[in-house]
Amino acid sequence: MLQSWIYLVFAILFEVSGTTCMKLSDGFNRWIPSLLIFVFYSCSFTLMTLAIKQMEVSVVYAIWSGIGMALIAAIGIFVFEERATLVKLISMLLIVAGVIGLNLETGK
Repeated sequence: MLQSWIYLVFAILFEVSGTTCMKLSDGFNRWIPSLLIFVFYSCSFTLMTLAIKQMEVSVVYAIWSGIGMALIAAIGIFVFEERATLVKLISMLLIVAGVIGLNLETGK
């Protein structure tokens, strides 16, 4: 089971890297970030598939998308200088709360 969590953590990191490369690719005008989008997402989906072998798909997907969204939002704010509005921050907290809730439910 620990191995599945490790797969999931790396799947999230590859997903975040792929999404960051989307921004860096400038609409597919820069070829290295454009190529890395596909490499990183392929790695992410492969690792997520391995994590799902021993974990519930709803929990894996919620964690992958929720934590990935929070990390991408933070990268957007701190690296790409996007606005950090109160609504954006509260929305991220609600998503993280949902991920925690799913994990607590799975533990029953």
